[in-house]
Amino acid sequence: MIALVQRVSSASVRVGGEVVGEVGRGLLVLLGVVVGDTAAEGDWLADKTARLRVFPDDDGRMNRSLVDVGGGALVVSQFTLAGDVRKGTRPSYTRAAPPDIAEPLYEAFCDALSGHLGGAVGRGVFGAQMEVALVNDGPVTLWVERPPRG
Repeated sequence: MIALVQRVSSASVRVGGEVVGEVGRGLLVLLGVVVGDTAAEGDWLADKTARLRVFPDDDGRMNRSLVDVGGGALVVSQFTLAGDVRKGTRPSYTRAAPPDIAEPLYEAFCDALSGHLGGAVGRGVFGAQMEVALVNDGPVTLWVERPPRG
C-alpha cells in the first residue's frame, strides 16, 4: 500500500463539481492499493499516518502528529501511485490492485484512520474522476509505503 501524504492548511475533493470531502489543517492522503495488499497493510499505514510527526511544536520543529494537533485527514484513492514508468513513456498499472480488491481496502484504511482520529476523515469517491485542491503547508510531502507481506 502506498500513501503520498501532504501536510495541508486545507484540501478538498470535488466530483461532478460538488465538494464530496474536505479538511482544514491536517493531512491529504493520496492512497494506492497494490496487488497483494491486505487489511494488515492498511492498518499499519493508518497508524503510521496518524502518528507521523510532521506538525511543528512550540520550537518550530516537526515533532507533533495529526493525533497531537487534533487535525483531520482527507483520503483520496489514487491507483496511479502504483504506476511503473521504468520502460517507455506510458505507465504500466499492473502493480495496482483491481477495483474489487482495492475499494474495500481503501475503505478499511479510511475507517482505521478515522478510528485513530476520532472520525475526522473526509473521503473522495473511489473510482470517480475527481478534482483535488490543496494548500500544501511547508511544503511537507512524504511517500509512505508498506509492501505486502508474504
